This record gives sequence, C-alpha cells and structure tokens, in this order.
Amino acid sequence: MVFSSNAFLFFFLPAVTILYYLVRKHRSAANAVLTLMSLIFYAWGEPKFVLVMLLSIVINWLVALIMQKQTKVGKRKALLVLGVAVNLLILGVFKYTSFAIKNINSLFKTNIIDPKIALPIGISFFTFQAMSYVIDVYRGKGEAQKSLMSVCLYISFFPQLIAGPIVRYETVAEQLKNRVETVEDFTAGIRRFMVGFCKKAIFANTLARLADYVYALEMGQMSVALAWLGAIAYIVQVYYDFSGYSDMAIGLGQMFGFHFPENFIYPFVSKSLTEFWRRWHISMGSWFRDYVFFPMGGSRVKSKIRLLFNMLVVWGLTGLWHGAEWTYVLWGVCFFVLLAFEKLTGLNKWMEKHAVGHFYAMALLIIVTVLMRSPSIGYALEFYKVMFGFGNVPVFDRLTRFLLKEYMWYLVPALVLSVPVGKWLKDKLRIKDGAWEIMSGAALIACMLIAVSNTAAGGYNPFIYYNF
Repeated sequence: MVFSSNAFLFFFLPAVTILYYLVRKHRSAANAVLTLMSLIFYAWGEPKFVLVMLLSIVINWLVALIMQKQTKVGKRKALLVLGVAVNLLILGVFKYTSFAIKNINSLFKTNIIDPKIALPIGISFFTFQAMSYVIDVYRGKGEAQKSLMSVCLYISFFPQLIAGPIVRYETVAEQLKNRVETVEDFTAGIRRFMVGFCKKAIFANTLARLADYVYALEMGQMSVALAWLGAIAYIVQVYYDFSGYSDMAIGLGQMFGFHFPENFIYPFVSKSLTEFWRRWHISMGSWFRDYVFFPMGGSRVKSKIRLLFNMLVVWGLTGLWHGAEWTYVLWGVCFFVLLAFEKLTGLNKWMEKHAVGHFYAMALLIIVTVLMRSPSIGYALEFYKVMFGFGNVPVFDRLTRFLLKEYMWYLVPALVLSVPVGKWLKDKLRIKDGAWEIMSGAALIACMLIAVSNTAAGGYNPFIYYNF
C-alpha cells in the first residue's frame, strides 16, 4: 500500500486514526492498534513477506533481551555480532542472491540456477532499523524492550516502514512508552502530510513520465539537450518522490505523537557534494556514519590511506544498499572519489563560499545520478556520450522543444520550490506571520485538491525507493 493511493487515503488512514484515538489514553492498547494496523499495511500487497519481517523482529527482540542481561563483555559482543549477522543474512538472501549468482556464473563460467527470490518491499529500511535496535541496546543508548509488541511497533510502524526515514532506536525508545498527543502536533502532522502528498502526486509522478520517456528512447533519437532534460527530470523526480514520502512519514508520525528526524533539508541549494550529502537522505547518511564509518575509525585515523579506505567502504556499501547492480556500486564509488577529492583538497570549503559551487555540485549530481537510472553501465556510458555531444548528436531538436513545452509547467515550479523560496518571499515582502499562514494554507489546500483528484483518477504512481 502506498500513501498516495485511494486505499490508504480514504480507508486505511481514517480507520487507523479513529481506532488509535479511541484508545489513546491506554498506551498498551494504542500501541497494539498501531502495531496491528502496521502489519496489515505491510501485508496489503504481498502477505507472505510480513512473515520475513516478523522473523526479523522476533530474532532481534530475543538477541537484545538476552544481551542486556549479560555482564561479560565477550558474551555481549558475541550476541551483537550474532544479531547483526542475522540481519545481514536476511538482507543478503533476499536482496543480493541473484546478484551474487549472476556474477559467479559470469566470472567462473558456472551455471548456478538463480532461484529468483522476490524482494520484500522496504527490506533495506526495516533491516537497518532492526540493526539499530540491537546496536543501540549494546551501546546502552536504549533499554531492551521486554514487550515483543514494542519492538514490533518500532520496526514495523507504517509511516516509515517502507521508505524511511531510517529511525534509530535511541530516537524513539522513550516515545514508544511515553509520548503525548496534542492538537498542535496532530494539525502540524496533517499539514506536513499534505505537503508530502502534493510533492509526490503533483511533481514526482508527473516528472516520472518525462524521465521514463527519455530513458526509454534509443540513443539515436536523443539530442544533447534532451539527454540533459531527462537526467534533470529524473533527479528532481527522485527528490520529490523521496522527500515527499519522508514528509508524509514525518507528518503521520506526528499525528500519533512520534517525532521523527528530518530527512531532507533543501539539498538543491548545496554548493558542494559534501554539503549535498549533509542535506540529502540524512537518516541514511547518519546511519552509515555512526554504525559503519565511526566504528572503523572515521576521520580520526593515522593515515590518509586508511581514511580513504574507510570512505570507500561506506560509499561502496551505500551503493549496494540502494540496489544489487553494478550501476549502483559504481554510483557509490563515484561519490566516494568526488567526496574524497573535496575532503583532501578542501575544494568543498572554497566552493561553499562562491556561487559557482552551486553549478559545480548540481552538474556533478545530475551526471552521477544517470548511473542510478541506467539499466547497465554500458547504457550509462552511451547516455554520457549523448550528454556531452560525442558523435553525430544534435544539440537541440523538435522533440526536446515539444517535451519542454509539455512539462515546463511542472519542472520549473518543481525546481523553484526545491529551494526555500517561501521564506525568501515572506521576508522580502515583509508578510506578517498570520497573513502568511493564511496564504500558504490556502495554497496548500488548493494543491491538495489537485493531488487528491490525480490520485482518485488512478494516475501514474511509482515509488522509486520501494525498490531499495
């Protein structure tokens, strides 16, 4: 079930909200409602995979519970390793088996049969949350839950279950048993959900059509301008798709008294790739930083070689986390190279002080993200040839002009609204807070009506991060 669907908007969300607030004064009953509805939410499309998630939940609950009772460091570490290994095994079997078999067959000329195991939706997200639970209990950043239902709610809570943000256990450990639902939080949550819903239904879905159309063309049908248009449309689609989902998740959590961390902070204003990754998918970046990079020594290592190795491991894993294809691995390695260059030369500090830094960061972002959208590295290389005009490639053509006319009414506003233009306008025009609330509220309601009508009509509605 996706948030931008009729089933969720008109049936599931009203049902879970009514049931929750009928029993909210009884914390255990309220948590039971959220847990049951979260399992129904996940099982809606593919019921069998809810068993995979439940297996993960039970194992992590038991490991953390036993680990907390241990006083010997060695046994605690052994249980931590066991918990992490089981989580990685579950993730590896379902997400990377086909990838591994394909590469083994190619490398060793074997003929291992691929079982073609289906990928459970959102497995990367709920597995990372499960590992966070075990690791945070080990580090003493949260107590192990005696209640299996509490662990189940933390890992399966429907707002952030499918596509994040990745909520760490230490963030919500106290909220699971002690949280306060207020009218202010509920209304703010609804507003935040509406913002995300509009991002997804109006901009992400529309720009998905443009990006899909361009990437489906033969290379001989593209001009330089059209290749760039498709690449720009895709990165903007990803932003509105994922930040829209994060907004909806944060808003939904707030409606039920939970406060999740921000996941996007205007990443397209960045003037370096280092700054970009401080603003984009923050929960994933901080997860890899705190659970992988820092335990390896982080930046506080004796040699630059070790620092580069640590960064390479993190970005290689980041690429693999996004997808079991070499295009994703190369995507991660490219960011490693660029970020390492910025860090070692101090280029990011210089760029962040000059306007040219914005064009530098955005150009590299668009170029590297082509790898994520490409079905193969070979395709990406051919696409790059068109982007940079190699061969007999026209710079501009009629198809580009047609698509620009067709989609500029979505692409241009999407680009404008991806930066904090609202605050700039409010300050520039000296609009008072009360008047601004009325104006922005009216605009949001109008956008929501358009978004809901698009959803009700059953328009194109892909969710990119469901694949991760």
